[in-house]
Amino acid sequence: MDLFSFQQESEPSGRLLADRMRPTSLDEYIGQEQIVGPGKLLRRAIEADQVSSILLYGPPGCGKTTLAHIISQKTQADFVRLNAVDASVKDVREVIDRAQTNKAMYGTKTILFLDEVHRFNSSRQDALLPAVEKGTIIFIGATTENPFHYVNGALMSRSTLFQLQPLTKEHSLVAMKRALTDRDKGLGFMQLKVDEEALQHIATMANGDIRRALNALELAAMTTPPEHDGTVHVTLEVAEESIRRPTVRADESTQYDVLSAFHKSIRGSSDAALFWFLYAVEKLGMDPMVFIRRLIAASSEDIGLANPQAMVQAVSALEAYRNNGWPEAKLNIAQAILFAVESPKSNAVYTAISRAMTAIDDMKSAEVPLHLRDTHYKGAVKLGHEGYKYPHDFPGHYVKQDYLPKEISRRVFYQATEQGNEAKIRINQERRRNQFLSREE
Repeated sequence: MDLFSFQQESEPSGRLLADRMRPTSLDEYIGQEQIVGPGKLLRRAIEADQVSSILLYGPPGCGKTTLAHIISQKTQADFVRLNAVDASVKDVREVIDRAQTNKAMYGTKTILFLDEVHRFNSSRQDALLPAVEKGTIIFIGATTENPFHYVNGALMSRSTLFQLQPLTKEHSLVAMKRALTDRDKGLGFMQLKVDEEALQHIATMANGDIRRALNALELAAMTTPPEHDGTVHVTLEVAEESIRRPTVRADESTQYDVLSAFHKSIRGSSDAALFWFLYAVEKLGMDPMVFIRRLIAASSEDIGLANPQAMVQAVSALEAYRNNGWPEAKLNIAQAILFAVESPKSNAVYTAISRAMTAIDDMKSAEVPLHLRDTHYKGAVKLGHEGYKYPHDFPGHYVKQDYLPKEISRRVFYQATEQGNEAKIRINQERRRNQFLSREE
């Protein structure tokens, strides 16, 4: 027997381990119990071959493509797979034409699985809509990106969204141990001895990506020289060589999520706000300016007049970054972030704008009170544009008079809170309003 024939008999096939071990049934499927566990909607639909149009959304390696593969194995429908990276509108139309023929002549359903659907632009997604609406095709889309950002609203509304969660270290361990004992598709045909700490390391570094874990295990097994008795011993050192720390993804959805986490942390945690800022800039390579702009916005939206200095700090950080660049301005920006988080909070500025906009929307037009109109021209008094009282001529530099249009003269937009500097403003507001109300009485 020559070497080539020996390899043919020993190895299950020339395909990668992750491909060979891909589950072909729901019983073999690892994880996502929340959507394909016993009795769950999607599992029942797959088992009854009654899958309707769906979107599978989740991170790489969580099992989206595998789930589509299982559906292809279970269904009696014509199953067509396209990848949005290289598929064209022509490809989609050819699938639709064939689906129409199969449905009309044989009564056969067609399932179109479109992988990486977020890479399909709006016009190409539009080409799918009529066929999905008419039931000509059953659409299954898979995406790692937030579908609400990348999938047309019309296509979203005609599909059921299933969000797949990231798989865990434990899931990777299950997959690897299954591969080690499977003689037909896995590595069970080899005399392998894999240390537990080696498996643990690969599972940790794979970060829930089963394909990555299996490929690393296979690389370790196939590149390690056998010992004198033919045993291949995979140690921790071998495992460390077989898998490296993955680079962090910084797609658009991730950036939106991190920026959102940063802003929300400004409202409640110095540690978290600082972490998300540094993580985004140092790990994801995001522009510090994005976070400085959000900090400036938060200084009014979430702090406002409770501590006006937060805005000063944020704008100063902006100037420091413009003048000194990164990483020199890192300390300045961090200082402004910490100052904002530790400041007393108030959303009174934000709610004041909201109330004022509501009043504007409620009114057809706003007439400026006569005493507030411009008087810098001859004849203004004859038109009745008089009666304005100059506040600085009165005690406390305040005098009771109407400033709003008559229809909304009693509306209150800005209501100071009792937070920080706004506590003083609130006292002054209440004093002025009491004076105004006593005048009306």
